[in-house]
Amino acid sequence: MKELHSFGWYAKQITPKLPEKAFKPVPARLLGGLAYLSITVAGILVIGLIDSFYWWLSLIMAAVIGLSFAGMGFLGHEILHGTVVRKPWLRDFLGGVAFYPLSVGPKLWRKWHNATHHAHTQHVEKDPDAWPTLEKFTQDDNKFQWVYKLPWFIRSIISFAFLGISFTMHSLNMFKLFIKEFKPSNRPIVWIQMILPWATWLGLLFWLGPVKWVFAILIPLAIANTVVMSYIATNHRLNPITNVNDPLANSLSVTVPKWIDVLHFNFSYHTEHHLFPGMSPKYYPMVKKHIMEMWPERYHAMPHWKALMALWKTPRLYYNEKQFIDPAQGNVYNTLGNGLDPSNIEYMKKHDIKGEQESL
Repeated sequence: MKELHSFGWYAKQITPKLPEKAFKPVPARLLGGLAYLSITVAGILVIGLIDSFYWWLSLIMAAVIGLSFAGMGFLGHEILHGTVVRKPWLRDFLGGVAFYPLSVGPKLWRKWHNATHHAHTQHVEKDPDAWPTLEKFTQDDNKFQWVYKLPWFIRSIISFAFLGISFTMHSLNMFKLFIKEFKPSNRPIVWIQMILPWATWLGLLFWLGPVKWVFAILIPLAIANTVVMSYIATNHRLNPITNVNDPLANSLSVTVPKWIDVLHFNFSYHTEHHLFPGMSPKYYPMVKKHIMEMWPERYHAMPHWKALMALWKTPRLYYNEKQFIDPAQGNVYNTLGNGLDPSNIEYMKKHDIKGEQESL
């Protein structure tokens, strides 16, 4: 691994090359959110108000609603970084509306994501989104240890199936983790922001009935989770653990067709986001251009599908800061920047690595 630098070190060198407008909020992004919100409300009303149930129409509407949920989530992430509007009350209100389908409150998100994940990205102890080391996984008596006794193929199927609920489950875990860190005077609003979305979805269950509710809420939520997590899973999970918060080492950008970038508010530019979290993603292609001119050998990017395939073929436990391990098989895999080739994923045996180290 090359010498690590903080995100501020990179940002300081790129900032003079960027236009002043790149550091200003872009309220026009709200138009995309309004479109998604309108589609969502219309879709739920269509499912709820049609007397006859047509499963094929409901399934189409569920897909449209789910994709709109995901799009709103991407915009919510952008809003709560202050890149759309700057007034705190308006930022939190609009961010809360955008994140409403994914049931994440704005205060929790800013505490968990902005203040903690961004400050300590891929730090094994401080980043709440980082995957554990083998040592920590076994010491914590983790209830999921049985998963690593399953065959690799079955384990990968389960892992990818869980993308459909991962964001929702993780956000609930983050609520439990961070609620005590809020001042007592702020905790009631954090609780309200968490409860309101769930109360809304349960309330819709009584209006829609169980069958229509599955198509209007449950399936869309699973689709939104899957879309959002298909990005989040690739953001850092192929990268090494780093004690220095170096986005070019610990983050990955993925490439998707331009029209998908438009629909997903340039969420694919994740390394760029970690360099400039307070910048509108509208300008991330410009940031990427300068990164490629200054540090092309450090930058990690690949097609979205290839990153997902690499996740399918590698385990999620860290053997050390630069390698993953499959504890059941004793197979050790390198991370990005340390020998991992997404086009030709290979592994070493744990005992072979130990033998090499002992011979040195």
